[in-house]
Amino acid sequence: MTGRIAFQGELGAYSHEACRQARPGYEVLPCRTFEDAIEACRAGEADLAMLPVENSTYGRVADIHALLPGSGLRIIDEAFVRVHIALLSVKGTPLSQVEAAMSHTVLLGQCRGFLKDHGLKAMTGADTAGSAKIVAERGDPKLAALASELAGEIYGLDVLARQIEDQSNNTTRFLVMAREADHSRRGAQMMTTFTFRVRNIPAALYKAMGGFATNGVNMTKLESYMVGGSFTATEFYADIEGHPDDANVRLAMEELRYFTSAMDILGVYPADPRRI
Repeated sequence: MTGRIAFQGELGAYSHEACRQARPGYEVLPCRTFEDAIEACRAGEADLAMLPVENSTYGRVADIHALLPGSGLRIIDEAFVRVHIALLSVKGTPLSQVEAAMSHTVLLGQCRGFLKDHGLKAMTGADTAGSAKIVAERGDPKLAALASELAGEIYGLDVLARQIEDQSNNTTRFLVMAREADHSRRGAQMMTTFTFRVRNIPAALYKAMGGFATNGVNMTKLESYMVGGSFTATEFYADIEGHPDDANVRLAMEELRYFTSAMDILGVYPADPRRI
């Protein structure tokens, strides 16, 4: 056990905040890419990896769903983090002097209203905290960053405006990944995440989903994405409420397997209280 949790981004990223919230006793390990964070966990440099999967305003985080099935890691928890966006600039800069704001594409899409109202040009950065770091290094008052207030504290920037996100309930869902699955826990509400590919028969997806409806299993997410660069090979990613050992979930899964060519449970974990 290393007592470390890996995440993508610089110190001060929202993934850093998620780590502090979900695993406050762990040392954080910043990584350049999602793949690097996954590999750090797989290689034993970290015990866990914190990965963002979706945002309530922007939608799915690109590439994550495609990376999860082949990661070799398993989901052991989820964490919902309320995303408060701040406009950060070098000390002593008035808002009127700022001409552009830099951040990750996902975050830029979460505060379009503020940028438009203040005539600020959106500039794409590698990530949120990384953009704050760049603003601090350049020292140009015309350039600001959109990031967390934690990033502002770390890189010595002033907060020119806070909570500027378009939606007041702006939230990002993260998954806590580990090398080994843990299906032993039971709580008031459990979640199961899995991927599957349907057999090449008419109405296969419709038939595969029928078992969840007839057995009263609530499916909270179903998404598809191409695999292997083929327009005909489609994998589905799903979240359902319940545990595979629950009678109704077991029956639904049995029916799903009949109509699929592949199925893999990525994780069984307690629902975050914010979901409930």
